[in-house]
Amino acid sequence: MTDKEPKRRVFFALWPDAELRAALAALARSMPANGRPVPVAHFHLTLAFPGTVDRAKVEDMAAGADALRLPKLRLILDRLGWFPRPRVAWIGPSQTMPELEALAADLRDLCEASGVRMEERPFRPHVTLRRFVTRFESIDVEPLDWQPAEMALIESGQHGHPGPYQVLRSWPLSPD
Repeated sequence: MTDKEPKRRVFFALWPDAELRAALAALARSMPANGRPVPVAHFHLTLAFPGTVDRAKVEDMAAGADALRLPKLRLILDRLGWFPRPRVAWIGPSQTMPELEALAADLRDLCEASGVRMEERPFRPHVTLRRFVTRFESIDVEPLDWQPAEMALIESGQHGHPGPYQVLRSWPLSPD
C-alpha cells in the first residue's frame, strides 16, 4: 500500500428498514430542538466506529465480521436525548439488552484486532435525529419497536472525508 491509496471512513451499524426510517424522520421533524435533521438515508445505530482506515483494514474487519454470531435483537426506542458536545439530539432505548452490548464489544475487539486504535468511550446506543443542536427539550415519545434485520459496514463519504453513506457489506441478524 502506498501513502496515496485512499483511506476509507467506516463504521459498523444496525441499519433500519424504510418503515422505521419514515418514523424516525417524522420524529426528527417534530421534536422540540433546533439544528438540522439528519438525512433519512443516514439513520443508523452505530455499533463500532473505527473511523478513517486503509482498505486492508476495512477488508480485515469485514472478514472478521463474517465469523461473528449475530444475535436476534429487539430494541424499543423510547428515550430522547441530547449530547451537548457533539451537538446531536437522538432517540435510543431506555434499557439496553445484553446481546446488543456484547455485539458492540465484539465489533470493538474485532476492530482492534485489525490494528485500529479505538476511542475509549462507553457504548451509548442511539440513532441521531438532528445535528448542530444548541437547544433541546426532552419530551415523552411513542416508543418505536425495532427488530433490526441486518448489521452493515458503512462507508461515510469518500477518501476518508465525511459525506454520503454507502453500504459496503451487510450481514443478516439471526432469525431466532
